[in-house]
Amino acid sequence: MIALPVIWWLLRMTPPRPQEETFPPLRILAQVFRREEVPSKSPWWMTLLRLLIAGLVILALASPIWNPRPLALPGNEPLAIVIDNGWASAEDWRQRVNAAEKLISDAQGANAQIYVIGTAEPANAEIGPYDGRRATERLQALEPRPIPVDRKTAMERLASALPQDMKIRLAFLSDGLASPADDKTFATFDKTGHLASVLWYDADLGRTLALTGIDNKADSLEATAVRPDGITTPRQLTAAAYDDKGRRIAEAPLSFALGSAKGTAHFNLPVELRNDFRLIRVDGMEQAGATRLIDAGSQRRTVGLIASGDGDLAQPLLSPLHYISRALSPYANLVEPRSADLLQSVPEVLDAKPSVLIMADIGTLPEPVIEQLTRWIENGGTLVRFAGPRLAGASDNDPLLPVKLRKGERALGGTLSWSEPQKLRAFPDKSPFAGLAIPQDVNVNRQVLAEPSFDLNDKAYAILQDGTPLVTGERRGHGNIVLFHIAPDATWSSLPISGAFVEMLRRIVSLSQRTGAQDNQASLSLPPFQLLSAAGALTPPTPEAKPLIIEKNKQPSVGINTPPGFYGNEDGLKALNIFEGGNVKLQPISRPALSVAVTPVSYTSDRSVSLTGPFFAAAAMLLALDTFLMLWLRGAFRRRMKVHSRTASLAILLAGNLAFACPPTHRAEAQEPQQVHDDSKPGDGAIINSVSQTHLAYIITGKADTDNISKAGLKGLSFALMDKTALEPGDPIGVDPAKDELAFYPLIYWPIDPDASMPSPEAIARVDAYMQQGGTVLFDTRDQLQAGASLDPAASPANQRLRAILDGMNVPPLEPVPDDHVLTKAFFIMPDFPGRYEGSPLWVEATTPNASPQDRPVRTGDGVTPIMITANDFASAWAVDDQGNPLFPTVPNDPMQRIYAIRGGVNIVMYMLTGNYKSDQVHVPALLERLGN
Repeated sequence: MIALPVIWWLLRMTPPRPQEETFPPLRILAQVFRREEVPSKSPWWMTLLRLLIAGLVILALASPIWNPRPLALPGNEPLAIVIDNGWASAEDWRQRVNAAEKLISDAQGANAQIYVIGTAEPANAEIGPYDGRRATERLQALEPRPIPVDRKTAMERLASALPQDMKIRLAFLSDGLASPADDKTFATFDKTGHLASVLWYDADLGRTLALTGIDNKADSLEATAVRPDGITTPRQLTAAAYDDKGRRIAEAPLSFALGSAKGTAHFNLPVELRNDFRLIRVDGMEQAGATRLIDAGSQRRTVGLIASGDGDLAQPLLSPLHYISRALSPYANLVEPRSADLLQSVPEVLDAKPSVLIMADIGTLPEPVIEQLTRWIENGGTLVRFAGPRLAGASDNDPLLPVKLRKGERALGGTLSWSEPQKLRAFPDKSPFAGLAIPQDVNVNRQVLAEPSFDLNDKAYAILQDGTPLVTGERRGHGNIVLFHIAPDATWSSLPISGAFVEMLRRIVSLSQRTGAQDNQASLSLPPFQLLSAAGALTPPTPEAKPLIIEKNKQPSVGINTPPGFYGNEDGLKALNIFEGGNVKLQPISRPALSVAVTPVSYTSDRSVSLTGPFFAAAAMLLALDTFLMLWLRGAFRRRMKVHSRTASLAILLAGNLAFACPPTHRAEAQEPQQVHDDSKPGDGAIINSVSQTHLAYIITGKADTDNISKAGLKGLSFALMDKTALEPGDPIGVDPAKDELAFYPLIYWPIDPDASMPSPEAIARVDAYMQQGGTVLFDTRDQLQAGASLDPAASPANQRLRAILDGMNVPPLEPVPDDHVLTKAFFIMPDFPGRYEGSPLWVEATTPNASPQDRPVRTGDGVTPIMITANDFASAWAVDDQGNPLFPTVPNDPMQRIYAIRGGVNIVMYMLTGNYKSDQVHVPALLERLGN
């Protein structure tokens, strides 16, 4: 500043630039004369401006400070800086570093020793003592880590590093959040006697936030976030979801209501898209706590459901899948096929890429289905099967069962039976159900038994009190096969209607593609695949990261050697997050009560402002002004730009010509007359005819005589129905099961002709699907005079053909029509069901004996039987010509036998159309009597 007068004198002596003059040589020569030249002086205001510029530059070089801060910790004792560098410090890490640098600068000026300790550092990290330069280097080496802080270990390491009688000044730079046992940690350090003074930095928690969990529900994925207690202002953020390639594929608002510490974000997307989520991150939050990693265990599993029998929505409680659907629908995406044909339904369900496939009482599986399911299981799928009448009566060489089964089922009061219902034992330790409470209200009345084997106990997931397995399973390739030895409804056991059933199914669903310890493993080691940085980004594994050890039924935790991230490999990844389960709360840290004074300070309390930048900026602005004034004095702004009006007029004229040269375009709309498009397909007329009127159908065998008898027989039965009932069926229709739709017909008559060609497996599968969906097939071997209806392989050729056909179907257990069956009273009272022949029983699906009193007038199932078998040649007894005359005599030739045969046919059709309606009707007198009482 002393040199300013000299600068003033120099500026005054500097002349301005000479003005321009027109050169007149002759006049100059005429006026030449000698005179003394005196230098011109610059204007006073320009001299003052330049002097001001010089003064501002000099002041800026002096590093002026406005409102300089006092020393934070006065004294000359050693300084210990304890800095939180956990996940919550990443958002404002620079503030902590700045505060620590100022503390180091003060300590360096007092020539004091310095200790630098991070609370999220390894146990062997160096902490000092340092001089100022080395302390700054150590501070710069610190970085936030995506793990919780461990203040207890940090303070213990500081205490062990200090000499016994040393007093220190402690500066604690906190992240603002409490950790376990903070008060005890600082109280223990206080008792060492090392504290001389304490400087406590309080953090601003306004931007601290943590994603604590996700819930992949049926219609949306819900991400839950928490913020520190005490922050009550409403807040609106955005949560974004990213796939495994880092692409942003969805976003949802994350809202915190007034006074609430919990916020939620709902991703209302299809489950297929939600299952592509790899991580969820809160926009604008650069911290690991605001990022949630998602692995296969958090995805909503797709579960396929296939069942035998008709899943009629009008009677959901009777559906074999009802209790399974109710148990899994809150936790999984359920997929059911449109067709009951296993050759179509299994591929259809597998196309949905399910993790689990549940099959309820499926007894016989076609060979192509077995091969397809085997590949799917070995690639990681889980097949769950439930027993039932069909599985109990199926062949014992089913490869998709975990154990070999005995023929038939074990029932209360029957062969190999119990004297009372059985209860469950405690679940084995190796079972996926281990740890579940034993339901005391579960009783088992019937089950399928496993054949004894050396490994049966290893395969038992649930065992009854008598030692027989209730649930078995085994691992196949990368997948699993599980068998419930009971039916999926409440007919065999009360387990499906208990709460334990829900938890058992959830445990089984979690078996698919899991990355936890398997049943025969105590623990599992997963190498780090991708790790989460403190800023919430996925990075390659660091050298200090170690494999994640997952123990069975134990949740791993985040640590210095196992930071959050993905562990495993591309075939199966386990996500490790900072917060795993439980009710997470973020509590603000409170200052402890110590024996010395604790001085609170915030990271923003230092309000000193450096004026170096503003002074340089002001000098630069004045220098620009000086330059402008110099140009003005030189006359640089006297020239004016001439407007080229001619050029502008020409441009305007050209633009106008172009505008008029291009006529406006209008979209040409073709005024075509509207046409009605006919989207009908070949065969639609036959379908409309089939559904507009009830028709009885028969299987076309390819033998003209047999097919003609079937058609004439159903025609005669249709005449009888029109004569005796209000039903007016249409003409009988012959169907080819390999290509025709069967769902339009309530009853299909199938005459067994051993000379006809064997139906293809696809045709048999379609008939089986028709039966499972509520239709009924009446098989007639027509050989009562030879052997009668029998499944004995040594019987007649017709019976052998029948057995070959039924081997490809899920046939339930059969029994002759009991006297109290609703079929005997559906329209006429029928003691038996003769046809052209008599003596062969009519076989129907066996019904479970009722537990009601023996005087009940009718015994019935919940639906109608899907299969009937006879050998009495019904069609020949019903067959008539165009005049209504019988075509074939009965054997023996008894007129009443034909009448009973027609009445039996009427009962069968009415039973098909009304189900167990007649069983309700015949109970009316008994019900009225009870109501009267």
